[in-house]
Amino acid sequence: MLRSTAAMAVVALVPPGLPGRQLVRAAQSLSSGLRLSVRGVAGPSKKAHGLVKPRFPLLIPEVDETARVVKEKTKPSPPLRRFIACPELARAVVSRLEKGRGPELQKPLVLESEPGPGILTRTLLNAGARVIALESNNTFIPNLESLKKKVDGQLEVLHCDFFRLDPVSAGLMRPPLMYSERLFENLGILPVPWTADIPLKVIGIVPQKRERNLLWKLIYDLYERSSIYKYGRIELNLFVSEKEYKTLVAKPGESRIYQALSVIYQTACDIQLLHMEPWSSFLTNSRNGGLSIPKSVLLQNDHLCLVQLTPRKDLFTESLTTMNSSIFIVMVKQCLAKCKTKLIDKLNLWSSESGKKLLRQLEIPENITTGSLYPEQYKALFEIMTQSNEFDQSWLYENDSLDDISINI
Repeated sequence: MLRSTAAMAVVALVPPGLPGRQLVRAAQSLSSGLRLSVRGVAGPSKKAHGLVKPRFPLLIPEVDETARVVKEKTKPSPPLRRFIACPELARAVVSRLEKGRGPELQKPLVLESEPGPGILTRTLLNAGARVIALESNNTFIPNLESLKKKVDGQLEVLHCDFFRLDPVSAGLMRPPLMYSERLFENLGILPVPWTADIPLKVIGIVPQKRERNLLWKLIYDLYERSSIYKYGRIELNLFVSEKEYKTLVAKPGESRIYQALSVIYQTACDIQLLHMEPWSSFLTNSRNGGLSIPKSVLLQNDHLCLVQLTPRKDLFTESLTTMNSSIFIVMVKQCLAKCKTKLIDKLNLWSSESGKKLLRQLEIPENITTGSLYPEQYKALFEIMTQSNEFDQSWLYENDSLDDISINI
């Protein structure tokens, strides 16, 4: 059940595990509530399956008007953000999200990260989607709350940052701390089995400054089925730089871009490019109004890419589990630290003279390099290693381990 924003804001400040049930119940009693009828969301709706489209389509401001709003709402030195300001781009994004979906997913529950002036929000609402808007800049909240009043139960607005959910270290976090457990509980979103349908779609633009670290954090959460992935196979639809997109889909042999991140993501997700858009199409809150992109980045990035990341139903097996998945990630990082290293040498280093035996089992050539192994082969290799008594996991502490990615963001 979608409860009032006030109730959710109060409860979201309480980290999981701390006393707060009385506070939750008090907030609940003040809220009339809102029920959504989607898979993984509790309770049937009282009004036509929880979806009441606006009587008249919501008006979408022109680009100039949106730029004025962004300029007024952002502080003198805010973190750099990008916004969808063009109505045509917003319609293209919504069209890509709906393409190829069955009738039951044509009107999905969408969690929109950092809607800002709300151009994409309005377009999603006009298309009939139910939207949860997570906005970190509280100066945008009043406009979104005003929009909420125009659509009967179709929009919920919260002051938080999706990309800072479940921080590893609280520290001095802004805006107020938000934990997915509290967020989902008070939205009435219930966990569904991993093999069930997609319960929720997330859409947003990955912040440029923290892009690589955020991609690592999200994939760690997926493999551990923690944070948002406690609730099922959450689908991410994220605008990422063209450079990072090319890394995510890189193939063996592309030595300059085929990395551990490529293997880890391709093993875990179906990756689909939905749309490519030039950087210049996005509005920024930069003081000088420029693109705010380093020249070195522009040499490799002409576009932002809308990438759909759908977790695989068959990711987890008896040998690859949420308990040992972090070990799989370490193994891949170590193998691809030097992509021209022979895989058999790496295996023999971990367990003397075991390399040839394992490669024969997998029907992999003995002279193959670590940078020539496909993601599915890495997964199969790890599963065989976990079943073998010859590997005691001492290789986890190898000096060239790259398992030092900071996810404290």
